[in-house]
Amino acid sequence: MKNTNHLWKAAVLAAALLPACAGTGPGEKKPRLSLFVGFDISQSFLEGPHYDDAVRFLAHYLNAHMKGWGGLDVPATVFVGPIGGTRADEAKTFYPKETFEGKSVKQLEEILYKMFPKGSKNPTTDFNAFFKDVAETVKNRNLLLRPIGVVMVSDGKPYVKENGGKVDFGDINVKPLEKLARNITLRLLYTDAVTGRSWQTEVPRRNVRVWTQDAKVMTLWKDPTVLLPDTPLENQEKLFAWIKSNVDFGVRARRVS
Repeated sequence: MKNTNHLWKAAVLAAALLPACAGTGPGEKKPRLSLFVGFDISQSFLEGPHYDDAVRFLAHYLNAHMKGWGGLDVPATVFVGPIGGTRADEAKTFYPKETFEGKSVKQLEEILYKMFPKGSKNPTTDFNAFFKDVAETVKNRNLLLRPIGVVMVSDGKPYVKENGGKVDFGDINVKPLEKLARNITLRLLYTDAVTGRSWQTEVPRRNVRVWTQDAKVMTLWKDPTVLLPDTPLENQEKLFAWIKSNVDFGVRARRVS
């Protein structure tokens, strides 16, 4: 009987400790998100009114995510590269996470300015080539089935020199991304309301989630009521809350054919 009581007490103690221990095992909290960032290097965006704001925001965004400030998701992998170029279907280089690790916001700004300099005479914004590069990187790096976040800093207008500048959102092809993972989200930042709606309603897709944010909203990230003056980034809770509400918004799947 004593042995039975001892066993019962041990079982109760183990059950009480289980919730506290749950999720603390090896690998339980290991980041899984693969984050891809594309920056529009077409002449129209580089010479446009939002270029400097976009670079500054992206530096803050990368730094905050990589350090997990404010509970933002820490990505397991990060790749940053250009969208567009001198011709359609032009493959581009992705810079890996190590390029940005351990860097301050100021240092990240300097890196991004060098990667995507003003004065580049690139006529095209080829989103399809960018999606192909993302898909190839996912496969080559064996990142299949992990959650994938794709952040595109661009006005969202798919001008390609070879098609005479015709804008047809139905020609944007996200199929290379469809079978990479169950959770894939595209976030288009610094667009406008009309273009954003076209991305939401006209880009064919089955599994890929799409979220767009207007440039008018994006520029508010640095408002002194959001980005508090003379405050270290790790203490910018209002900025992190703003990012969660306006950029890292949870998107529902929507099938568009």
